[in-house]
Amino acid sequence: MGYLEEYKLWCEDPYFDEATRAELAAIKDDDKEIKERFFKELEFGTGGLRGIIGAGINRMNIYTVRKATQGLANYIKQAHGEDKGVAIAYDSRRMSTEFADVAALCLNANGIKAYVFPSLRPTPELSFALRELGCIAGIVVTASHNPPEYNGYKVYWEDGAQVTPPHDKNIMAEVAKIKDFHDALTMEKMDAQVAGLYNMIGSDMDDKYMAALKKQIIHPEIIKEVAEDIKIVYTPLHGTGSIPVQRVLKELGFVHVYPVPEQKMPDGEFPTVSYPNPEDPKAFALALDLAKKVDADIVLATDPDADRLGVYAKDSKTGEYVSFTGNMSGMLICEYIMRERKAVGTLPENGALVTTIVTTNMTFPIAEDYHMKLIEVLTGFKFIGEQIKLFEQDHSYEYVFGLEESYGCLAGTHSRDKDACVAVMMLCEVASWCKKNNLTLWDQMINLYEKYGYFKEGLQTITMKGLDGAEAIKGIMTKLRENPPKQIGDLKVLAMRDYENDIRTDLATGETSSTGLPKSNVLYWELDNNSWCCARPSGTEPKIKFYMGVKGSSLEDSNAQLKALTDALMAIVNA
Repeated sequence: MGYLEEYKLWCEDPYFDEATRAELAAIKDDDKEIKERFFKELEFGTGGLRGIIGAGINRMNIYTVRKATQGLANYIKQAHGEDKGVAIAYDSRRMSTEFADVAALCLNANGIKAYVFPSLRPTPELSFALRELGCIAGIVVTASHNPPEYNGYKVYWEDGAQVTPPHDKNIMAEVAKIKDFHDALTMEKMDAQVAGLYNMIGSDMDDKYMAALKKQIIHPEIIKEVAEDIKIVYTPLHGTGSIPVQRVLKELGFVHVYPVPEQKMPDGEFPTVSYPNPEDPKAFALALDLAKKVDADIVLATDPDADRLGVYAKDSKTGEYVSFTGNMSGMLICEYIMRERKAVGTLPENGALVTTIVTTNMTFPIAEDYHMKLIEVLTGFKFIGEQIKLFEQDHSYEYVFGLEESYGCLAGTHSRDKDACVAVMMLCEVASWCKKNNLTLWDQMINLYEKYGYFKEGLQTITMKGLDGAEAIKGIMTKLRENPPKQIGDLKVLAMRDYENDIRTDLATGETSSTGLPKSNVLYWELDNNSWCCARPSGTEPKIKFYMGVKGSSLEDSNAQLKALTDALMAIVNA
């Protein structure tokens, strides 16, 4: 069926509600908009759905959510997991509550129990809750840090991590089998409640989650010692982090925590930011204004579903607030945990640090320093969560810490996804240790650079929306794959990894070997002088991302090297 026929069906079929048909009628003369909404189905990828909210098969709406859930329900029934049930959480975005209920009632209509949080909760708490409840799967309705017009739907499996092979591919296959929206089941909420299928998760789950977070603290005595002296500004960016983050900091004894007033309440319109992303310096404008007024030591921001953490801290020499990348804040937490756990005798001999292939290479010397196994996985925290499961199954290693460059990390195994709540808590402990030792977080970051090397990473993102954009992104990857560069600027390419074809090619010898990781549309270039770069289309947004990293002898040197590498790579891409 062509896009116009699909559009006409949605306009005329009474299965689609009146509001949906009215929204579509309003674009009847806009062929481009009709095509954008109907030229393809919103893809159920390896993590779930994410897209612009609106009517149409290429949009997030109750019908696409119900259809995806029917596919998930079919897979759960094949696994005989009906009685185990599915835990469901949602964030502050538009339609999140509605999508959560649509998913729950579709599951219920298939005889599968649903356990739904009564109000918004962080993504990592869903990961925690589904394991506490013994569920076979979990759903989080969120579009993470995307702009306000987006929402999404992430699927987790019984280990608490986002679905990985073979479950992700199997669920995708089941969703693809649903050809007719009418085949997606639903039922009345009251009937589901009476039947014991629709269940609310109680507040005791919040208490258990808080207790699990606090178990990660290494030196509560240091926090108590400096709690009156340290000042923390925090913004949840209108998302789910407000209550859990403020609660855990209060229970640990921090006295001076200043939430940004304009941003502390949940609001799916995100009225004070154009892009609710802690990676974006603009998102910190109000927080930094407040920090200057109260003379804060650190400034923290979590994204709407509270799995990413952004950080600023004061430079004691200049008095200015300095931004930290996810790599930098992750390394501060990582090195602190290893150092202090070693000091108190709780660092395991078979400990492992798990990172992604585009995370800072500072992980290598730190892991070596503390005799930890370093394991690299594909981009996506679900692959880090998968390693925790594998460690538990084969007892090969004990998970100590995991991080990815995109502002996500995890201390502990209470969650199997990145957790900004525990990251806030641990970074505030690091800041407390720094305060006790007359340091700032920035001073300690410089100490790490001096010890391990001035590693610096960058990211260039090109957004290409719509059908034409998807083709353009495909063309860029094809060009780089078929005509790989042998030199990027002044840096020689030593080897190229093509994860799509599972080949690592040594350019000096021509020898090939396996990448050792699952198939993924990613290209990675190993360069001389401890440098590297990588190309990866986003799996959730109409973007292609270019990552790069260098190691310099100083801040100035690493900044200069990174700029030169970035410019050279972009020149190749745009040629």
